[in-house]
Amino acid sequence: MRLEFIEARDLPDAWFQCVYRLLEAGNEYVIDRGSYEGQKRLEFDYITIHIKYPGVRPLLPDIPPSLGIPNPVADGYLEEYLPYLMTSAKQPGEDYTYGEYLEPQINEVIRMYREDGYGTNQAYMAVGDPQAIHLKDPPCLRGIDTRIKDGKLHFMLYFRSWDLWNGFPANLGAIQLLKEYMASSIGVEDGEIIAASKGLHLYDYVWELAKLRTMCESPSALSEAEHPARG
Repeated sequence: MRLEFIEARDLPDAWFQCVYRLLEAGNEYVIDRGSYEGQKRLEFDYITIHIKYPGVRPLLPDIPPSLGIPNPVADGYLEEYLPYLMTSAKQPGEDYTYGEYLEPQINEVIRMYREDGYGTNQAYMAVGDPQAIHLKDPPCLRGIDTRIKDGKLHFMLYFRSWDLWNGFPANLGAIQLLKEYMASSIGVEDGEIIAASKGLHLYDYVWELAKLRTMCESPSALSEAEHPARG
């Protein structure tokens, strides 16, 4: 297993560094099960990203207009995505939303900190249940842990699988807005994000866009001989 660690200033910086590093050192394999079966992923074995100032605007990736490629996350999408993260409302055809798991826990975490104090390790919000493993596409985000330190609310996240190109910036942008809401409700300042995943990846259909954005000529992916393919 190859462990990666990235220290980033803000969300756009975290996205760019992850894309660049993945093109340099990702593990390429064919997807046996999951989204886009039969196609290829370029993926980290395991990565931890420390984002010091995730609230700095803009929250979305920086794409120079001269490159002529669309932003991975459209303008206005974060505002549309936020209810999916914070409420249990479900659209037709959806197996789940993150909000159906998080909604009852958000208010409890706020209450816990306001009424019981900041010195606790119990303010953890779980996503998914034992039955989720039987879904065609189980939740990717599995948990949001929290801590209040130095008067700031910090989030620690874990994703079992994570699409780097557009899932990463959309998820983190919306989670940052959630963190700001919770910090304000608790009465503390907004803090840092530490995110981890054993499945942060780029699908093969965006590899050329990723190379264009980073000016990386070609991915020097680790061979399957070094890292056997995984489903």
